Amino acid sequence: MAAVLVTRRFRLSLEVVLKTLAVAACYYVAGRLGLLGRLTVEGVIVTPIWPPTGLAVAALLVYGVSVWPGIAIGSFLVIASLATPQPATFITVAGNTIAPLCAYLMLRAVGFRLGISRVRDGLALVFLGGLGAMLISATAGVGPQVVTGGLATGKFWSVWLAWWVGDAMGVLLITPLLLVLAGAAGPLKLRRWKEMVCLGLVAVIVVPVAVLGELSLLFLVFPLLIWAALRFQLAGSMLCALFASVLTTFEANTQQGAFLHLSAIEVMTKLQAFNGAAALTALLLSAMVAEQRATRRSVQSACRELAEVLEHLAAGESPPELSAKEATGARTADRASGTRRDQEK
Repeated sequence: MAAVLVTRRFRLSLEVVLKTLAVAACYYVAGRLGLLGRLTVEGVIVTPIWPPTGLAVAALLVYGVSVWPGIAIGSFLVIASLATPQPATFITVAGNTIAPLCAYLMLRAVGFRLGISRVRDGLALVFLGGLGAMLISATAGVGPQVVTGGLATGKFWSVWLAWWVGDAMGVLLITPLLLVLAGAAGPLKLRRWKEMVCLGLVAVIVVPVAVLGELSLLFLVFPLLIWAALRFQLAGSMLCALFASVLTTFEANTQQGAFLHLSAIEVMTKLQAFNGAAALTALLLSAMVAEQRATRRSVQSACRELAEVLEHLAAGESPPELSAKEATGARTADRASGTRRDQEK
């Protein structure tokens, strides 16, 4: 028995170590990919979408708190790949680790469902997991630069805002998709594959035209997001939003198309406004559709049960639930009458 317990503990420990290393590796890869779309604000490198924050929150939600060292290791490796680590680096790493942990704890406290099948789940992910918790990582990332003199005090808020929104966008765009891939939102249904292919082709045509054109037609993306959310819920809407946001981010780097003749601050403001609007539209609308469909299924199930009861009553029979209750009452009455007869004897 002791050997079995030791073996189980070893397997659990090995599983946690492997998951932690996998999270660290994925965090590093996501960080390197995120840096491909980096922008410079007030001389500081920021990313409009920082995928590692979304990956970190999703990993904690799926695997639990035990994988948090992987987040810290991955964050340190990403920073070390850019510059020689300094004492302030460890503060930034701590912020990048604590922020997802706080997001996880707050989401668990409000009863967050991994499938994001309710509007309250979408709102919790936006305001607690994204906007709320990422205040920590933004402050821990920009604050040390001001303290050490690497960033002027007057430039703190513009850089801090860009850092905060980039981390929040990572949660809003990446976390839902990873939860879908992990199976938290249920199995993917391919019954509407023809419509899915049609939506993909339209998105491939419309999104580049909206983003790359000089007329600033970014609003054309939102009908696609609504279509995807209504028909394919979280998987379709978030994939469409991520595609549009990534393409828009790379276009903002070249300051072409919708970002032509704009300053760096104006580019960041316009880009983040679009990314935020796209993410919120996709996430909240898909959650609303999922909640309404779940409610409809519950009502339909209740109606079927009621119809079965009415059929039994119309046929002069007792419904299954009533028959069980009557049988229980009959057995109780028999036991009571038997007890009285024994007492009389």
